Amino acid sequence: MADCVVADADAAVKMTEDALAYLPDEKLDGDMAPLQLGELDLTTDEFILDEVDIHIQANLEDDLVKEALRTGVDLRHYSKQVETELQRIEQASIKDYIKESQNIALLHNQITACDSILERMEGMLSGFQSDLSSISSEIQTLQQQSVSMNVRLKNRQAVRSHLSQLVDELVVPAAMISTVLDSPVTDQEFLEQLHELNNKINFTKELSFRETLACNDIQDIVDRLKIKAVSKIREFILQKIYSFRKPMTNYQIPQNTLLKYRFFYQFLLANERTVAKEIRDEYVDTMSKIYYSYFKSYSGRLLKVQYEEVADKDDLMGVEDTAKKGFFSKPSLKSRNTIFTLGQRGALLSPAELEGPILIPHTAQRGDSRYPYESLFRSQHYALLDNGCREFLFISDFFMVTGNSGLDLFNSIMGKTLSMLLKSMSSYVADCFDSIAVFLCIHILLRYRAITTKRGLPALDRYWCLVLVTVGACLQVLGGGAGAAVAALRVDPGDEHPQHQEHGPSETRTAGHQTPLHHPSLCRVLLCHCQHQPDLPQRTHTHPAGPAAGGGGELCAEDGGGVSLQERPAHLPHQQLRHDAQRPHVCVCVCPQERAADDSKEVEGFQQLLLARTQEFIEELLSPPFGGMISFVKEAEVLMERGQLERLKNDEARINQLVRGFSSSWKHSVEAMSQEVMRSFTNFKNGTSIIQGALTQLIQYYHGFHKVLNQPAFRSLGARSELINLHHLMVEVKKHKPNF
Repeated sequence: MADCVVADADAAVKMTEDALAYLPDEKLDGDMAPLQLGELDLTTDEFILDEVDIHIQANLEDDLVKEALRTGVDLRHYSKQVETELQRIEQASIKDYIKESQNIALLHNQITACDSILERMEGMLSGFQSDLSSISSEIQTLQQQSVSMNVRLKNRQAVRSHLSQLVDELVVPAAMISTVLDSPVTDQEFLEQLHELNNKINFTKELSFRETLACNDIQDIVDRLKIKAVSKIREFILQKIYSFRKPMTNYQIPQNTLLKYRFFYQFLLANERTVAKEIRDEYVDTMSKIYYSYFKSYSGRLLKVQYEEVADKDDLMGVEDTAKKGFFSKPSLKSRNTIFTLGQRGALLSPAELEGPILIPHTAQRGDSRYPYESLFRSQHYALLDNGCREFLFISDFFMVTGNSGLDLFNSIMGKTLSMLLKSMSSYVADCFDSIAVFLCIHILLRYRAITTKRGLPALDRYWCLVLVTVGACLQVLGGGAGAAVAALRVDPGDEHPQHQEHGPSETRTAGHQTPLHHPSLCRVLLCHCQHQPDLPQRTHTHPAGPAAGGGGELCAEDGGGVSLQERPAHLPHQQLRHDAQRPHVCVCVCPQERAADDSKEVEGFQQLLLARTQEFIEELLSPPFGGMISFVKEAEVLMERGQLERLKNDEARINQLVRGFSSSWKHSVEAMSQEVMRSFTNFKNGTSIIQGALTQLIQYYHGFHKVLNQPAFRSLGARSELINLHHLMVEVKKHKPNF
């Protein structure tokens, strides 16, 4: 490297020497060669004058030129001076260049070396550029390959998802086989594997329709597992059903166990309908016999705790007490009043009693307890309600039936039992004479039907309707008999000796016929109790229980009937009037006892009827002793309104007779009326109101008699002085006011 540098330096020195030799020696200004100006030569012909003018004009603007022109410098001389100066500077520059020749040569060598280096770098960059272009194409190729691989990956994943599901469904795990074959059906693992097996069975069926060949590989295994599972499930369910048949078994516990494994029956129904039908038929047969046996035994035992003495045909209204009396005759201990009054029997319809625990017959027998029929009926049908609702919910859930299918299955289980209960009810009502018990049974049925409707269980609706029809017909018969008994007690106007008045006067108040008392009590019990049951549906003639379910409307219509005012004969005997005046009063008095509403339609009707019958009886009571005076007052009042009172002026003898007759006999007549009313009415309150009304009416008539005789037409009559003072009469009448 050093040798190269030395050689380059020598070459530079030689070149310098050649340049110095070439340069001419310095000459004087006169010996110098003419200067070659080239394009600057103004003497050339090629110079364009236009451009010269432009340059001249520009030069004239120069400050140096302006100074030269101003001082008057000779341009030729100045030009030569400038040329000389330029040559001198050129020579000085050449010398400087020669002086720095080594550095220049060194710089030249360095520039050459740099140029070679740059040339090599250019080659390298060119190579890099070509390599980068090839890398870009390779990247594009890789990108295309990546897109293609991504598409293939997605396709493989999609195929894999389908194939993996297919393979998973086609593969039968060893755990499933061992669980189905060896594990008991009550294990949770068996239930889980049974679900998986059911899915595989359904999947193989679907693949067989598609003619998938792979399903043939597992078809035999799946079928064997299905047969084994069906066999174990059948044995398990039948054992549970057979356990119902054991005596004293609470079958609700096995039913709850079956509900936990309801999928077993669903599996049988989907894969082996013959076995499912066998289990269903076996369950229906077993439960039908169990319910029939249970309710038949329970109903028979309930009847053993019923009251020994019940109402019979001799207890109907209108039947005389014909019990034989003798040395060996046994006196009757029952009271007829309990047959026609509600008493505490109505408490059975309270919600607490309706849905209370049922009666246990052997416990009641042990405690020597006795109950009325409606309590036994309530206990029996509440047990039916409870068991029927539970059974319907069970079969709907376990056997997966709804609508008419569920009702048909329920009827196949409970039909025999319901027929037995209906037949038992029909036999009871055929010989039943206790209208209150029948009435309470109807209301019990209506409330139980409302409970089943609220729970959304229509299974027992048909039974409720049939029993309501049966019991309602019985109540209609009893109500019709009661009405007929009341109608039979109406006194014939020609009969002067009615049967219930054959007792002496001293016995009449206590030994009178009891129908006028019992019949209003009965009908008011029915009506008053229905008024306090707003939750029951309206009872009409289209109701399953008939009009009897309305609570005795026909009875009360009969009770308020009697002989109407328009149809009543002019001279009806006192016996019929007493009867018609007593019955409405009994109904009005019974209403508060039976908790009827004071403003109810029925109470208002009986009150109006009581007023009408009482007023009519008072008129009939006053007619024998004071009839002449009453008819005269009525006739005179009519003539006074017409202004024709002068027509009675000729009846002076009649008026005198009326005045003297009243003055002599009114005290005896009032006393006789009081005694007659006391004998005629067993209810002292009713008798008191009638006596008070009669005396008040008598005073009003006598006041009218005074008013008529005070008219100018009668002022001259001498009998006017014999008239009793009205105030004195009122004082005397108050003495006869009864104090019962």
